[in-house]
Amino acid sequence: MARSDVHPIHSFESWQVWPGSYDNSPPDGLYPCPGEQALKITKDTPVASMGSCFAREIKSVLLREGYSYVQEEAEHPASKHASAAWERLYNTFSMRQIFEYTFEDWNPEVRWWKTPMSGKIQDPYRRIVLYETQEQADSDFRHHRECSKRALQRAEVLILTLGLTEVWEDMHDGSVICLPSGPYVNEHGDMNRYRFRVTRYAENLANLERIHEIMARHNPQCQIVITVSPVHLWATFRTNADVISASCCSKATLRAVADQFAENHQNVHYFPAFEMATVYLPLLGRSIFSEGRENFHVNQDTVDFIMEQFFRFYGDSRNQAHTE
Repeated sequence: MARSDVHPIHSFESWQVWPGSYDNSPPDGLYPCPGEQALKITKDTPVASMGSCFAREIKSVLLREGYSYVQEEAEHPASKHASAAWERLYNTFSMRQIFEYTFEDWNPEVRWWKTPMSGKIQDPYRRIVLYETQEQADSDFRHHRECSKRALQRAEVLILTLGLTEVWEDMHDGSVICLPSGPYVNEHGDMNRYRFRVTRYAENLANLERIHEIMARHNPQCQIVITVSPVHLWATFRTNADVISASCCSKATLRAVADQFAENHQNVHYFPAFEMATVYLPLLGRSIFSEGRENFHVNQDTVDFIMEQFFRFYGDSRNQAHTE
């Protein structure tokens, strides 16, 4: 129990006190965990994931360690980062739309982009998913919806990795495109119906609550792990904030949203990947950022540390050998 002259009659657990402060133990390489976690994941537990760039790292480690990672349409290029061909999903709006088109009749006014010069068909709602013909696009999307449904219904644990709060929104129907990029944009397709905006706490929480509502109907036993990606923005579309401030705004908003979401539901568990990378590892004197062009990403040592803590938090005793 840790004490201080600020609160002399109150005893704190070590994980309630800043590492190394007063008489609390310094950081020892094991992120302070508040007691036994209710969620347990074995290597037989079907685990699915979706989200931003960090979701790809989670998937890679789970597969490497022999966990039962849920993978549909594995041959599809857009499934590299997740359990189905969702591609990378940077915001909660894109996530919500995945659940709505998977289990409901989500049908935006603009379903496809046709590139002005090359004539390719581009999916605005998944990152640069391209087809040669409209028939190919329609056929593959029908197949994708079935695969998406199987992945989300098979999962006993679903990991959602939140990335940022900046979105490009259709001003006519409110749908949110993945990114203003790819051949349609590069070939000067019409973007006049879309606007950039920064989304806020209430609407991001509403998106997660909508996801929970849909999952409660279609896979009510599924446990949800919510986390905030430690990967920062490469660039911001904001003209009133620098990229570091904009990135911190996104992360702070989503961290508060994730906290409330976990408080609202017994089957939602917050995993502090963001805190591990941005606070705990620097306390140990360790660098967290990658080198080279993508120095806004976290390095492999940081990924490995976060996933070791993930297994320590949620793994059962049979899975602990690789974290000792």
